[in-house]
Amino acid sequence: MCGIVCVIGVLESELKEKKSAVEQGLGLLTHRGPDDSEVLTINGAKQFSLLGHTRLSIVDVKTGHQPFSEEGISWVHNGEIYNHKDLIKEYSLSEKCTFSSSDSAVIGPLYQKLGVEAFDLLDGVFSIVIIDGDQVVAARDPLGVKPLFYGTDQSGAMWFSSEIKALEESCKEIKTFPPGHYYTSLEGFVRYYTPKYETQTPFLKDQEEVFSKLRDTLTKATKKRLMADVPLGSLLSGGLDSSLVAAIAARELRKEGKVLKTFSVGLDPDTDDLKKAREVSEHIGSDHHEVIFTIEEGLTALSQMVKTLETFDITTIRASTPMYLMSKYIRDQGIKVVLSGEGADEIFGGYLYFSHAPSAEEFHSECLRRISLLHTADLLRADRSTMGASVEARVPFLDKEFLEVSMAIDPELKVIKGDRAEKWVLREAFAKEDLIPKSILWRQKEQFSDGVGYSWVDELKALAEKVVLQERFDRRAELYPYHTPTTKEAFMYRELYAQVFTHPDSEKQVQRWIPRWQDYDCDPSGRANKGHKATYIQKEVSI
Repeated sequence: MCGIVCVIGVLESELKEKKSAVEQGLGLLTHRGPDDSEVLTINGAKQFSLLGHTRLSIVDVKTGHQPFSEEGISWVHNGEIYNHKDLIKEYSLSEKCTFSSSDSAVIGPLYQKLGVEAFDLLDGVFSIVIIDGDQVVAARDPLGVKPLFYGTDQSGAMWFSSEIKALEESCKEIKTFPPGHYYTSLEGFVRYYTPKYETQTPFLKDQEEVFSKLRDTLTKATKKRLMADVPLGSLLSGGLDSSLVAAIAARELRKEGKVLKTFSVGLDPDTDDLKKAREVSEHIGSDHHEVIFTIEEGLTALSQMVKTLETFDITTIRASTPMYLMSKYIRDQGIKVVLSGEGADEIFGGYLYFSHAPSAEEFHSECLRRISLLHTADLLRADRSTMGASVEARVPFLDKEFLEVSMAIDPELKVIKGDRAEKWVLREAFAKEDLIPKSILWRQKEQFSDGVGYSWVDELKALAEKVVLQERFDRRAELYPYHTPTTKEAFMYRELYAQVFTHPDSEKQVQRWIPRWQDYDCDPSGRANKGHKATYIQKEVSI
């Protein structure tokens, strides 16, 4: 994983000034790539372009240096291409990729052979900028696992960056690059990835077929994400999703004689997440590490978190802070890559508010909505919390094949009703295997910010009551007309955000995590849902 800052359409008279701005922008992104950094100047027929890249070296540590420049094109890539070896073989690109065995090396030759059709063939996560003569081509992965923003400056030059902070000083406008799209100078933005599940009616109804497909595709998705030339670990909250991913990874690594390292975080050893994670670790035989943080450490990190996350969303900040503190510990242990369980709650309707869906059709519709917004919420949290500490997070549940299978499942197999747990179909898929303890397989959903210890959220609310002046809070609609904060905690984060991000477009890129069928203004937490702490019976439920 890496950070990129690029500018296209630079006049020769502005070259020195713009290169300095790119270098400064990369300096703001060193957390994304502390291992290596370079700015490449490209002299086109009519204009100059600058490609800046700061690298976190994971695959082909020695020859994966970017930007790449081969046979008339240049490119930078943030992400991982898991099928790069298959693409090289299928499209006879071995002679074109001799300059590096990095997964990023396949992007240029594949683009030269297929043009923009190449992007839909990439199995992985990516933000890519390619300079082809005087033309720019950029693309973002289907779900937006990797961040990308763009804008234009006063002279009309176009900028791209992994984070907003690198564009604020240079661009007159800033926008979010849409997931699943590519951009070219000639076509503008074009959607290259339209998943079948957006238009098709879910058709998988046979339970045994569904269970088998879920097991097979999740296993494949996890295995491919073990690709790394550096030490790898797995986040383990003790919940269903991270436990399944860690268990599969541990099983696969064990075949190679390796032991998976797992990591959990909490306020004290007796928090639910830490106790449950300990139980999973013992079951799967991982080398387990617990990160204990204090309320004071968390509160002290808030300003840095808002700057790192580039958001003022309540749920994101609550969950990201302990995740960031854990990621710093992980990096200190020499681990650069971790697996994580993001995405399952969106795919299977795992958040407790889904229990209030009035019908299976609306349940499915909300899953689709949440998946489309992942890049504004859970994926933003996963990327920034880990990359903020120079660690890459990989998310098997958001594998394209796994998604296509999961979203083709009849929502009647997903809905929460009677004594059936949320994500019932996923739990049942692994019920007959001894992959994780039964107590974990049937553990109720606990949002990460709650699972680390309930006092964490309580203290955040208490701090807000202390530091937010009532007179300013009363003027909240005047001060912040966009996404006006409704609580003092939300107002506190908005004030911290405004101290760092001053561009008028920056706040417009922020989306709030809002649960449906639940009072958001009260609290978006799962703990505020009336179904919290419900008891589920471990048995197959007829539908």
